[in-house]
Amino acid sequence: MKSFLSHVVSYILENNTNISNLTLVLPSKRAGVFLKHELSQQIKKTSFAPEILSIEELVEEISGYTSVSNTELLFEFYTVYKELTPKDAQEPFDSFSKWAQILLQDFNEIDRYLIPQKDIFNYLGAIQEINHWSLEKEPTTLVKNYLTFWNKLQEYYDGLTEKITQKGIAYQGLVYREAVDSLEFYLQKNENKKHYFIGFNALNTAEEKIIQEFLEVGLAEILWDTDHIFFEDPEHDASLFLRRHRYDWNYFKKNAFSWIANNFSNKKNIEIIGAPKNVTQAKHIGEILQKIQQHDENLQDVAVVLGDEQLLIPCLNSLPKEIEKLNITMGFPLKDIPLATTFNNLYILQEHHRNNAFYYKSVINVLSDTNLRPLFQQKNKNVATDIIHYIQSNNIIYVPTETVVERFPKDIQDVASILFTYWNNKPKTAIQNCITLIRRLKTSLIDEREKHLLALEYLYRFNEVFNQLQLLTKQHNYITDIKSLLALYKEVISTETLDFKGEPLQGLQLMGMLETRVLDFKTVILSSVNEGILPSGKSNNSFIPFDLKKQFNLPTYKEKDAIYTYHFYRLLHRAENVYLLYNTEADGLNGGEKSRFLMQLETYAMPNHTISQHVVIPNVPKITPKLQIVQKEAHILKRIKDIANKGFSPSALTSYIRNPIDFYYQKILGIQEYEAVEETVAANTLGTVVHDTLELLYKPFEGKIIVVEDIKAMFASVEQLVSDNFKKTYGEGNIHRGKNLIIFNVAKRYVTNFLNQELQTLKTGKTLRILQIEQTLQAKIDIPELDFPVYIGGKVDRVDELDGVLRIIDYKTGKVSQSDVEIVDWDLLTQDYKFSKSFQVLAYAYMIYQKQAFQQDTEAGIISFKNLQSGFLKFGTKDKPGSRTKNQLVTSETLDDFIVELKRLIFEICNQTIPFTEKEV
Repeated sequence: MKSFLSHVVSYILENNTNISNLTLVLPSKRAGVFLKHELSQQIKKTSFAPEILSIEELVEEISGYTSVSNTELLFEFYTVYKELTPKDAQEPFDSFSKWAQILLQDFNEIDRYLIPQKDIFNYLGAIQEINHWSLEKEPTTLVKNYLTFWNKLQEYYDGLTEKITQKGIAYQGLVYREAVDSLEFYLQKNENKKHYFIGFNALNTAEEKIIQEFLEVGLAEILWDTDHIFFEDPEHDASLFLRRHRYDWNYFKKNAFSWIANNFSNKKNIEIIGAPKNVTQAKHIGEILQKIQQHDENLQDVAVVLGDEQLLIPCLNSLPKEIEKLNITMGFPLKDIPLATTFNNLYILQEHHRNNAFYYKSVINVLSDTNLRPLFQQKNKNVATDIIHYIQSNNIIYVPTETVVERFPKDIQDVASILFTYWNNKPKTAIQNCITLIRRLKTSLIDEREKHLLALEYLYRFNEVFNQLQLLTKQHNYITDIKSLLALYKEVISTETLDFKGEPLQGLQLMGMLETRVLDFKTVILSSVNEGILPSGKSNNSFIPFDLKKQFNLPTYKEKDAIYTYHFYRLLHRAENVYLLYNTEADGLNGGEKSRFLMQLETYAMPNHTISQHVVIPNVPKITPKLQIVQKEAHILKRIKDIANKGFSPSALTSYIRNPIDFYYQKILGIQEYEAVEETVAANTLGTVVHDTLELLYKPFEGKIIVVEDIKAMFASVEQLVSDNFKKTYGEGNIHRGKNLIIFNVAKRYVTNFLNQELQTLKTGKTLRILQIEQTLQAKIDIPELDFPVYIGGKVDRVDELDGVLRIIDYKTGKVSQSDVEIVDWDLLTQDYKFSKSFQVLAYAYMIYQKQAFQQDTEAGIISFKNLQSGFLKFGTKDKPGSRTKNQLVTSETLDDFIVELKRLIFEICNQTIPFTEKEV
């Protein structure tokens, strides 16, 4: 394979004895590196190299202006905007920047294509006038302001161009317009210097004018790179622009059009590969490279071209380990670097600031940030972990700055101050804090530099970003609040990249589509050949409507698609092995649909082309979920014995019934549920508050008969007791607003409704004696098969006596119905969790019975606060489901049946031969 650049160099050397007096102009800087290398390969004698420039560099040289960065241009434009806009109509910088970016792009296009500004701005204003016609004689203020904006575009354009050109700077389009105006002077100055324009395709009007002028005066040649197959097909977009140049330029009416080659019809192996999702594409690229490397260790003529540059990191992670030399021609966007998340978390922290306190989730996000972890490490202990635990255990929703700072050790309290000081909406404070944080992070990593090279590189780039922001905010006083700073910060990191350094002429080339211009490779692997990516589709980020673009010959989506078409097919011209991957799955708005290029490729296939298609099915191991089984080893048995000696609680036993593995985690290993901050009061917190309130109300009456006046007296203290118990249980959580206020009132309602029910019971003349409130119980269980003592223990909510009937009561704030406390088959009591309510009340009854046998009729059951109208839900037995309750009294016979099941359950827990086996819950 002889590359295009190789042909170019051969041609130039054949036609020029002294190449040092030449200027070679290319579409991109990167192509210049390869051209210089090709020159070094073909020149046989010592010689000065010709000047090699990109088209942008040449245009800057002709115009005499330096291109300005997008961010700096935005500030310059805002200065002009403020000067030309009445003060009461001026927008703040953050909202201005949103539409200004689009308008600047339009200014750029207008200048690149040498459109008379006055004409197009007048057209735009007239279009908006028509669009906003109204039956009203006088337009509204909103419409007036809207039309004023369109009518001021010319004024904005003139003000901006005058301001920046006075400083010797210009945006790209303006550089091109000025270059056209200064072209005659440049040509006179360089009348003895020949220029070669190499490998161009789509040219804007300014470029066309410049190149044609060079050609007409005989100071240049232009060398195209196209193929007969596409050039001679009037319908094919791959040569849309080249056909226009060939037939529209006067120069080609007298001179040959160089060059139209015949490379596409050469022998090619083309594989079209569908892969689900981007990661699968990246993995498959790695597999393809693995196969290629077995035949070509250097991968010298292999290029991986990423249609979607977001595949860069997955692709890098998928490369074979054997690849030693790699050149990456694209930068890694700063917005995708992990450190960007750290600064984003700091901005979010500041946004959620109230009364000198920060929202707990934002605080936890900062404390949990992996990039900040080196700052929190103290003697193998992470300070942040303790602070997070403190916030969660105390249920602090808004965390005061002092609370966080004071909990840091004194030697790193400066770190806490940097992170958790309120910026007070001052951008300069924010930037300085971020710069200080970067320096502090650098200090913490520098001792182990070799381990943290990449992290240090990230810090260096972000330090540059914040220095740039600091300079801009000093030069321009437009960033007056954090919101504006955040908008600017996001703009900078979305355009800035972390550039990779490598040897461009060795090893595998990993590049974006535009970097392939004028370059050729024997093997090409191209990813993301999907509609919406290659080509990019009908995106129209412009104020200029489609028909107006057509009128003024500005590029539309058709021209942009044709540019992609040219690059795609040019990449295949000289390639011998081509792998084209596309995403078969829909990712949001992209993916799933093959690119039209792949369909065209089948149509334009030559006899020498071998085209195969297949879809990659990821080799995903089948994961069969297995229920966990834990054998009872010696240390587990010891723990079981300790629990048995202390006493199995009814709730622990029902957790075993529900799922033995939960019992193992919670009771054997002591792993508790994740303790999170409750923004909204949780159900268990509500239950605790109601229980504790009733305990405080009824405890003074233990052992006494309670009368109507006693109940009436309780109502006065309900609100205070509920409030106190919320403070005790809910920590520093706020119960005075939102859902929590509703839940606070629900707790009060539960308690008052219960007291009202008690009141109605007493008014019927019944006698109520309170025997026990929140009484701790314990009973020994004799299991002959076990060689250690076993107890059960728990706390019963209430035991009372109503008209001579002993009642054992368990409170539930959730909804419980009568069927939940009835059983048919005793065997199911310890096997099915739905009988857990019955199990619990029987356990309490058994413990009371063990202490003193029942001397009267006894009932055990539930009072459900969500089903209070059903009253006391008594435990009962039935002959079969749906039949009437047979017996609602708890007798010694009832407890005998219960103890059989209880012993069987405890024996199962304690039996070494029966492992803890997970249930499907």
